Amino acid sequence: MTQPLSKTVVIWTMVAFVLVVLSAPTIVVLGASFTSGKIVAFPPDGFSLQWYRQIAAASDLRNAFFRSLKVAAVCTLIAIPAGTLAGIALAKYAIRFEKTLQIYLLLPFTIPLIGSGIGLMLLFGQWGMLGQIWPIGLACCVINLPFMIWAVTASASGLDPDLELAAANCGARPLAVFFHVTLPAVMPGVISGALLMFILALNEFLVSLLLTDARTVTLPVQIYNSIRSIITPDLAAVSVVFIVCAALAIALLDRLVGLDIFLKSK
Repeated sequence: MTQPLSKTVVIWTMVAFVLVVLSAPTIVVLGASFTSGKIVAFPPDGFSLQWYRQIAAASDLRNAFFRSLKVAAVCTLIAIPAGTLAGIALAKYAIRFEKTLQIYLLLPFTIPLIGSGIGLMLLFGQWGMLGQIWPIGLACCVINLPFMIWAVTASASGLDPDLELAAANCGARPLAVFFHVTLPAVMPGVISGALLMFILALNEFLVSLLLTDARTVTLPVQIYNSIRSIITPDLAAVSVVFIVCAALAIALLDRLVGLDIFLKSK
């Protein structure tokens, strides 16, 4: 009895410690965003919604937030067809140099983001594409696309090939088989990957910093430019808005496909 009890105590102590460490930054930022003082402090100096009213009235923050949403939307729209087709191909077909392709897909994680950002900046600059929103979304898609591919691959690996053969034997053409059998079967992976791509693009900073200018500043870059001078509670309020957006995306993911399916795809 003593050994199992001590083991349980150790495990739950470690779990509690991890939860506290993970939750502490969010709790501090949340509390600081409601302070009535003029500086970031925790515990907050009183309670006030003034900083949320201030960021709602700040046109620069509002415009930067909408630009971030556009970047995330562009990234997701590009990632859905590219990641879906690549994930299905890797899971279902015997592709030549498959191992090489899988290693190539890991390059965004092995190359430092600063290197990828500089390379994309030089490439887009050579093509005269800087100063627009969609190249930033494309860049976010390039560096995060493996997440989309892996999510779809996990769903496609569980697809019974006999279903596609049965549809083909019933006279369905390849496109009909894809849209009516294959795509619905991998839809949980598509949805989870798309939401993940949206969140990652919404929060992308380093690559966005290298590709934006005064006309296309996204919210993470705008926050960075602001904290270079002084950190004020309105930036904590902006951070809370980001946290809420991520929480809403997770809730939507749970509602559409279930978090258990999403975690299995990882």
